[in-house]
Amino acid sequence: MEANRQIVLSIAGLDPSSGAGLLADIKTFEQHKVYGLGVSSAQTLQNENEFFAIRWEQEKDILQSIDTMLSFYDVKAVKIGIVENIGVLQKIVSLLHQKNKSIKIVWDTVIRSTSGFCFWNKEADYDQLCQTLSMLHLITPNYLEAVQLVPFAFDAKEAAKELSPYCNVLLKGGHNEEEKGVDYLYTKKSFNKLKGSSNKMYTKHGSGCVLSAAITANLASGTELIASCQKAKQYIEQFLSSNKSQLGYHYV
Repeated sequence: MEANRQIVLSIAGLDPSSGAGLLADIKTFEQHKVYGLGVSSAQTLQNENEFFAIRWEQEKDILQSIDTMLSFYDVKAVKIGIVENIGVLQKIVSLLHQKNKSIKIVWDTVIRSTSGFCFWNKEADYDQLCQTLSMLHLITPNYLEAVQLVPFAFDAKEAAKELSPYCNVLLKGGHNEEEKGVDYLYTKKSFNKLKGSSNKMYTKHGSGCVLSAAITANLASGTELIASCQKAKQYIEQFLSSNKSQLGYHYV
């Protein structure tokens, strides 16, 4: 085992079932041989099937925790999960850049839970969103989230293209009925189609969290963006194939 591992940070909600959020991220980081730090953005009450309640952490407490971690640890990459609104997201990202301009930030754009619970307590200002995205390395929306971010777009692919001048966009294909499981990576200069395997897979609680955490871990280890996404896709397919329940296994 390596004596020194790259350090990554997850800023996400605490899911008691460990299927999603902060705990799922840490499990994913460990499997990718990076050391994971965690800052809680919210306390949730949920299981793999239902979402009951959320208690947001105070903005000042989140920022203080981030500042403490980055003042002591050399964090190479950060994964951000649920946040209360675009204003909190912008302040988090601004602080991360203030502490380390070269840090790679991945935002898993979870605005609404699979069960229908809306995390954001207000609509996003589009100009403010674009300003924030310009400080990120990658966002990972699914088809539903992409059109939520760009409500004037005709469809998810157009939304991803609209956002790609500001940051890289991995449009996940889980909700694409025409090409199930096919992801699209949009950058300022290129467009890549990431096909899935033909292995039998099952729906899993927290799969988006796991994918974005895997990408973050790969980026922290020095892997280029496209390869990071491809390797993470292989990892999530293994996770989705691990068993038939809603809770996936990270080590099989």
